[in-house]
Amino acid sequence: MSANEIIIVKPDKCVGCNSCVRTCPAPEANLTKMLDDGRFVTTVNPEKCITCGECVRNCSHGARDYIDDTEKCMQRMTKEKLIILATPAIKSVFPTKWKGVLDWFKNKGCLVYDVSLGADICTWAHLRAIERGEVGNLITQPCAAIVKYVEIYQPNLIKNLSKIHSPISCAVTYIKKYLRRSNPIAVLSPCIAKKTEFEETGLVDYNVTFQKLEEYFDKNGIKVAANAANDLEYKFEEMQGQLGGVYPRPGGLRDNLWMHNPDINITTSEGVHKVYPELDMYATMPDNKHPEVFDVLSCEFGCNVGPASGSNQTVFDVMATMREVEKDAKARRKTGGGGLFGRGGEDKLFKKFDEELKLSDFFRSYKPSAPTPMPTDRQLDAVFEMMGKHTPQERTYNCNACGRRTCHDMAVAISRGLDTVDNCIVHAKGVLVARHSALQTQHELLSDITNECLSLSDELREDLKNINANMDTIGESTAKTSDRANVVNDLLNNVITFCKANTSMDAASVGQLVEILEMTNDAFKALDDNVSVTNKSSDTIRESIKKISGLVDSINDALHKTERD
Repeated sequence: MSANEIIIVKPDKCVGCNSCVRTCPAPEANLTKMLDDGRFVTTVNPEKCITCGECVRNCSHGARDYIDDTEKCMQRMTKEKLIILATPAIKSVFPTKWKGVLDWFKNKGCLVYDVSLGADICTWAHLRAIERGEVGNLITQPCAAIVKYVEIYQPNLIKNLSKIHSPISCAVTYIKKYLRRSNPIAVLSPCIAKKTEFEETGLVDYNVTFQKLEEYFDKNGIKVAANAANDLEYKFEEMQGQLGGVYPRPGGLRDNLWMHNPDINITTSEGVHKVYPELDMYATMPDNKHPEVFDVLSCEFGCNVGPASGSNQTVFDVMATMREVEKDAKARRKTGGGGLFGRGGEDKLFKKFDEELKLSDFFRSYKPSAPTPMPTDRQLDAVFEMMGKHTPQERTYNCNACGRRTCHDMAVAISRGLDTVDNCIVHAKGVLVARHSALQTQHELLSDITNECLSLSDELREDLKNINANMDTIGESTAKTSDRANVVNDLLNNVITFCKANTSMDAASVGQLVEILEMTNDAFKALDDNVSVTNKSSDTIRESIKKISGLVDSINDALHKTERD
């Protein structure tokens, strides 16, 4: 299983807020692209993700989630007996039902062991390795996300990374090598990143996280018995661990080491926004400035509130639980029941480890990755130019809107193909300003054209008004002409009738006169017909003028609206 199969993305829920990028400590773990519809979606870059789970914890839109082995574990459990390893954080995550959870697995035929015992072995192994000079100044490694960060981003620190296995892997080594158990192993944990450790070491088969386990119980209607919150003892297959039970709290490993050797120089660091920058700082420092032990955790408040805990417990709740675990462990160390202090304060548990365990059995190796080369200054200059950042001031805005810490980090990400210039808000604002300026220029030009059109339409309206007035004059003239033509026509008809009836006049002369009068009469008839045609044409022209006037009014309304907008 690769990192992209552990941390999963639901693109339809991603809103491009860059919260995942902003909170992620791994500079190459996120890949942001702009889709065809203009949305920005950030997915996981599997080769560079350290699976710390901070993106899952901080995504408020449900676009990030993770996959663990709960379902696979349950299926395997129906076929054969499994070993269940319970991490000590189970007490703070399920303070009133952790025993019920373990009993449920027992009732399914599983063998249940305590990772706190593995943590005690881890403490013993560190002390002995330091005493024997088998390690130099070291960085602790119970946190799998820290290990991945060092392997991917600070491979030069692998020489400092503790060679001692994590508490879980110490417990598994003890169970497999010294108790001779070969059953498949599942770990109940609050950690997403543990899966990567289990893949690298090959020691554990299933990472069953508390959150997915509780979801499985809810989905299948499984109820577990409650227990008293202050009842911290449980009958595991092997002995219950002691002060290893406080490993999940910040500085838990340090506190265990100091109990046995308070002179060890130990510095602690927790939280993604603190520990990873300090690891980078550690890498630049000379070895003589390093503490003997740099005890580090990715989660700010330790494993008790890991990203896969699913817990609603506050930091005060979990720290109170850890305090009770510490008091209980110390009490058992002093009593006959625990009986692990001999005469002179001899630690009988560590004496037992000295007698039975071989230190080298609890060593591990690491797999460094080749770091991605940094882009050259010339390549970054080209990216900055694409981003519209031309001056040193523009290149150091560092607004963090893209999720990257600095503009330089953003330019590096773009150069590596992990982001896009369109995701830079300063670049986007510059593009918008340029587009706004262009639109403003276009608007001013359109306004000029509109005003000119309005002026022309006003002139056209005046011309139409004059045409209408002239058409009215033509109408009046044609009407009068028609009336006069009718009067003349009647008069001519009377003259023609008179001439034809008057016998005293010369017949030839009368004929010639009648012919002339008839031709004149025909001319007046034609005039009257033309006047009728003119009247009809005038009506057609008036109708056209009316339509044109209406269109001009519509044009004016549209132009005025454009001018207002």
